[in-house]
Amino acid sequence: MPAALRPYHPSDLGAIYRICLLTGAAGGDASGLYRNPDLLAHLYAGPYPVADPGLTFVVVDELGVVGYVVGTADTFGFERWLDERWWPTLRTQHPRVDDPGDGTEDHVLIDRIHDWKAADDTLYDTHPAHMHIDLLPRAQGQGWGRRLIETLSGALRERGVTGLHLGVDARNTGAIAFYERVGFQRARSHDWGATLTLDL
Repeated sequence: MPAALRPYHPSDLGAIYRICLLTGAAGGDASGLYRNPDLLAHLYAGPYPVADPGLTFVVVDELGVVGYVVGTADTFGFERWLDERWWPTLRTQHPRVDDPGDGTEDHVLIDRIHDWKAADDTLYDTHPAHMHIDLLPRAQGQGWGRRLIETLSGALRERGVTGLHLGVDARNTGAIAFYERVGFQRARSHDWGATLTLDL
């Protein structure tokens, strides 16, 4: 079957978690960094389709889900939802642990779960939506990234959203170049990378 883009279905959640891990090291495979393969997606993919499934879309080929975009129309509201509905259970399930000294980074993500701070940036007044997008290597370079962003952007426009933002790791130069090609502009620079924005 040819690859296709479609709305999210709850049965896709496991694949989204897997893809998040396989692309979680600045676009590369992060499997070797985490003993718990779910932690990365608990922060950067899983909550979005749970909070608002209408803003998640997937690309599927004959082998299954190969990519996704997850998003929220209201970053401030999403952060409140995380505080009320998402983090409390995860904080109970994942108590803080010390660095085991073996190169794994579970403790880093667990600390983020416990220390997550709500968004606080005037940029979000004009670009309230944000997103995360990931594609497995076999789906890259075929226009699916652009189509996922266009599809999410269309759904956000239907809700009257004026702008979209995302964060990107400074090491992921390919992703930065891609986002700039599809119309994003650099709005903030950070030690870890950049915040890019797209007017809708």
